[in-house]
Amino acid sequence: MQVYDFDTIILGGGPAGFSAGIYAARGAVSTAIIDTNMMGGQPSNYLELENYPGFSMIGGFDLMEKFEEHADKFSVNKFPMQEIEKIDLISNPKIVLTKEAEFRAKTVIIATGAQPMKLGVPGEKEFVGRGVSYCAVCDGAFYKGKTVAVVGGGNAAVEEAMYLTKFADKVYLIHRRDALRADKIVQERAFKNEKIEFVWDSIVKEIKGENLVNTVVIENVKSKELSNLSVNGVFPYIGMVPNIDFINGQLEQDKGGFIITDETMKTSVDGVFAVGDVRNTPLRQVITAAADGAVGAVYAVKYLETLKEVTV
Repeated sequence: MQVYDFDTIILGGGPAGFSAGIYAARGAVSTAIIDTNMMGGQPSNYLELENYPGFSMIGGFDLMEKFEEHADKFSVNKFPMQEIEKIDLISNPKIVLTKEAEFRAKTVIIATGAQPMKLGVPGEKEFVGRGVSYCAVCDGAFYKGKTVAVVGGGNAAVEEAMYLTKFADKVYLIHRRDALRADKIVQERAFKNEKIEFVWDSIVKEIKGENLVNTVVIENVKSKELSNLSVNGVFPYIGMVPNIDFINGQLEQDKGGFIITDETMKTSVDGVFAVGDVRNTPLRQVITAAADGAVGAVYAVKYLETLKEVTV
């Protein structure tokens, strides 16, 4: 098995990971980014971004391509499509073991992001890929001329509902409250969209169908009344959960599972930093992930400098 030694290993190749890679490499430390998928992270699936400074509008894939090109300029080592088997964050050096290689480093920056939270209702798991999807950009075109339901009330839910109107004839937006949580400018656009029908004070209780989804059962949270909506697809956008299966209790986490850090992105373990959506941050956006990556990498470099001082 191939063994690699680096000063800093970054887990995750999204905006936080690439930003960390750029700043770490600029700090003259050997740096590697490891990802279980292709580089680019979650934003690669976004059709458009219009809130990243410097770009009034840019495709998510295009933006992440620019991040990667910037990291390449500083010769950041990249290891995509690595199936991680074990991670030891406590040892010295810290070890990341994949099916292909063993990676060792003095510091680790966790930038593995988060994924959509599941509804946890009957039929959801069974109909994934057959009417249940967590990516409107990926699957929206399959619903041309059909009816779909989006679940949630934040920016992601409302923006994806609007995107789906490019294909679907009708989009139900199901929200457990009587008002949206999305930014006002996003709400205003949605309210003007004639293809969107809002289903307030409601939650999904079950997703039904035969080979494909054909019905979503909803419950009014105030009256407790159940009703059926005829739909061809369901897109849940009710929140995010961190991608931290590999941690196995090695780091302190909050009740939602997100990694707890201080303002320098330091975790409860020396030499381990967490950046972006995987940590307990008040805002999960590309710009905040990139900022986290910069802060975490700068302090990872400072930590490496303290190790040198101890050695001397």
